[in-house]
Amino acid sequence: MNTNFPQLTDLRNPAFTQALQHKIDNKTKPLGSLGRLEALALQIGAILGTDSPTLQAPQMVVFAGDHGLVRRGVSAFPSDVSWQMVENFLAGGAAVSVFSRANQIALTVVDCGVKHDFLAGLPVGTGRPGLRVCKVAGAEHGTADSSEQAAMTALQCQQALQNGIELVKTLPGNALLLGEMGIGNTSAASLLLSRLTGLEIEVCTGAGTGLDAPAVQRKTAILREVLARHPQATAPLDALAAFGGFEIATMVGAVLQAAHERRVIVVDGFIASSAVLVAHALQPLVLQRCVFAHRSGERGHEFMLQYLGVQALLDLGLRLGEGSGAALAWPLLQAACAMLCEMASFESARVSEKSSPEPAMPG
Repeated sequence: MNTNFPQLTDLRNPAFTQALQHKIDNKTKPLGSLGRLEALALQIGAILGTDSPTLQAPQMVVFAGDHGLVRRGVSAFPSDVSWQMVENFLAGGAAVSVFSRANQIALTVVDCGVKHDFLAGLPVGTGRPGLRVCKVAGAEHGTADSSEQAAMTALQCQQALQNGIELVKTLPGNALLLGEMGIGNTSAASLLLSRLTGLEIEVCTGAGTGLDAPAVQRKTAILREVLARHPQATAPLDALAAFGGFEIATMVGAVLQAAHERRVIVVDGFIASSAVLVAHALQPLVLQRCVFAHRSGERGHEFMLQYLGVQALLDLGLRLGEGSGAALAWPLLQAACAMLCEMASFESARVSEKSSPEPAMPG
């Protein structure tokens, strides 16, 4: 499979980092007293390449797709909920719609392969505000059932990746917030986590949209079958094609392009992190550009974060998806930038710094 993706530069610059850390340390506060907000400011400054970063025209993109594996009963909800929730996003009634609106974040929903025609009845060439239709060829009904065959062909996987790359090129701003919608996509994320990290599928599988304990056991057994059916799918893109989904693959392309453009990438929960997991396997430097919004209540997310060696900003027990956690974390990124740009230094505020202890007098 073609892996000619945008190449990333290493953001590590000791001289710049030292200068930016010096600026943070000389704000009117005890050293390190703003805790992880200081590390966040340092990261954003490094991504944007400035000691006075501003976040401009943030874009929340919700990638949506359906999964053929749903017919095996891995979700508590039917696949029709995928298109119904897309309509809810477009109507402004979903959690991510509300949180994005409250934080003045533009929201775009991308149909990567939902089993529904959102443009039905409209004149040819007519679109809908806030919607991008990027269906993969042959994906009018979502991915195939991965317990019977690969969720997508190599060509379909490549097209989904390219769709994500091209999408980001059209978006304004310097910050991309990742969201998703797709009944059954916790199964795809669990499969990717297990295959790419070597963790047992039991560790990677959770309740998803609300399965009870016996149903989680059945889901785990089905996912074990899927893994056994695709033993050769060990490379990142082979695993992505085998397990799906179209929304995750499109998100991988978007992450790679946003990282190439040095946008701040705000990662939501388990599903969004699975896209970053694949992108990281392709180009490890993507992590330098990623801010992980929260640790999901979905069981596998904690292990995914541990594997990537990252720490999330929030831990609120969220497991909704949609990008809701990314939107909730957004004010922290704004605060980190405001601290760098607006908070006074000891010198500018004429505030005395901590004095050094006087040397002891000889006895």
